[in-house]
Amino acid sequence: MKVKIDTSLCEGHAKCMEATEVVFEVRDDDLSHVLVDTVPAEEEANVLRAVRTCPRAAISVED
Repeated sequence: MKVKIDTSLCEGHAKCMEATEVVFEVRDDDLSHVLVDTVPAEEEANVLRAVRTCPRAAISVED
């Protein structure tokens, strides 16, 4: 699984980091960033939770 953040939509609410700090990080630019190229299998459920809870729908995944 790969994950992307649309930075034109992201407002840095950090809901994704609440779901998994292994995959997401909010940096000094107040935007979320993806920390991995491929999501570890054990983090996939957390990433899907991040997709559901992002208030701006800025996160997308692809297999």
